[in-house]
Amino acid sequence: MISLAVLLAAAVPACFAEDRPAPALPAAAAGLSAPLDAGRLGGLFDGSAAKGDADAVPAGGVPEVQGSPIPKDDPALLEDLSKRAFLFFQEQSDPKTGLVADRAAASGAAPAGRMVASMAATGFGLSAYCSAAERGWAPREALVARTKATLRFLARESPHKNGWFYHFIHADDGSRAWDSEVSSIDTALLLGGVLTVRQCFGDDPEVAALASEIYERVDFPWMLDGDKAQFSHGWTPEKGFIRYRWDTYAEESLLLVLGMGSRTHPVGREVWDGIRRDRMSYAGHDYIAGASPLFTHQFSQAWLDLRGMRDGHGIDYYRNSVEATRAHKQYCLDLGKQFPAYSGDVWGLSASDSEHGYRAWGGPPAGPDMDGTVVPNAAGGSLMFTPDISIPAIRAMREKYGDKTYGRYGFVDAFNPQTGWVDPDVLGIDQGIMLLSAENLRSGGVWKWFMKNPEVAAALAKAGFKPSGRESSTGIPGSSR
Repeated sequence: MISLAVLLAAAVPACFAEDRPAPALPAAAAGLSAPLDAGRLGGLFDGSAAKGDADAVPAGGVPEVQGSPIPKDDPALLEDLSKRAFLFFQEQSDPKTGLVADRAAASGAAPAGRMVASMAATGFGLSAYCSAAERGWAPREALVARTKATLRFLARESPHKNGWFYHFIHADDGSRAWDSEVSSIDTALLLGGVLTVRQCFGDDPEVAALASEIYERVDFPWMLDGDKAQFSHGWTPEKGFIRYRWDTYAEESLLLVLGMGSRTHPVGREVWDGIRRDRMSYAGHDYIAGASPLFTHQFSQAWLDLRGMRDGHGIDYYRNSVEATRAHKQYCLDLGKQFPAYSGDVWGLSASDSEHGYRAWGGPPAGPDMDGTVVPNAAGGSLMFTPDISIPAIRAMREKYGDKTYGRYGFVDAFNPQTGWVDPDVLGIDQGIMLLSAENLRSGGVWKWFMKNPEVAAALAKAGFKPSGRESSTGIPGSSR
């Protein structure tokens, strides 16, 4: 998920002011409603769900969201974070096409030129509209209308190659931007949103029909480029298929599930079995990871509810993400001797802007270019995994640095307490993963909507997923924990 626009981001030095209140939420996002009553599927998913409160014990033995119950004062924190993120998707999308900006000024100021959208941000945005409708942040009728406009454009007008979409596009007409690739992972993240609204707004027959059309048009075998097990990262009209493959466990689980579940252009279980699953161990936490940025453990599971299940390799991916997040926090704290801002509840690194350009950082292990940058969406994107450490991190970052880092749309992409640098931008995928993760923690809503799609259940069965029970606190077989 490397945004080309980050190379253009300007560094804006600032002095951090501590313990100041966050800016008031704009009136455009006002309005509250009760949390969604979330349920899970029957069959493979054995009918269990947390309902209402995120710390409720689900029926059927499926693990609840890990960590402590949400303290009484924290629903307001999560509500504010989520509403501000929704405001990004409400304001930073084209009214005709529905395409969502890749990034925007944290202030909400209009871009100097044409707005560049990303398909991944648009997928997060579609899902955000479901949360907004359930929570009363905007009128349901208006959100359904915006959803239909987006789906119509994607189905009828947006350029595509065998159903696959370009990574970056101009928001006003969908034309290719920055010579970007037809992207397999960004199309998958878009489809996450498309299939979420197919269920959330499925009582509107046009929404359901358009969503099905967009998904069923995608030719998954074509993106294999002759391989049986590994998708290409993408394709360009100038050079054909990109030589890099989805060959290692990272953020591609959603892509693999969508391919296996397709009714029209399916691929076999080989795509699930064909990736390498490298084991990591740090500070007593054992997990699999193919890359260090924490978003690789978050993005697919914003939609895929894998709680209480193990695949044919014996891996519980939800618990794996819990372990990866806990290891990551400890890794950041261990860097505290070098970068004192990493302390207590201030932690988190993931791919982001920096004072010196884009960095695909994370860890463990540490990279050579660490400079003390803090990336709020690292902790925020893991709310659905580790609320007991992620909520305090969100609160601490807002209380200590919020005057410069928390504004109209919530947190900026990144900031550096060591130098005073603050990113001037917010990114759609950042706001999206925090909003969806918060919603899954609070209600299980996005999980519920997405998992209602029958293709998902079929794909997980094909990959050998079965209930895992509660016998282990770690995600991988053979761990000592």
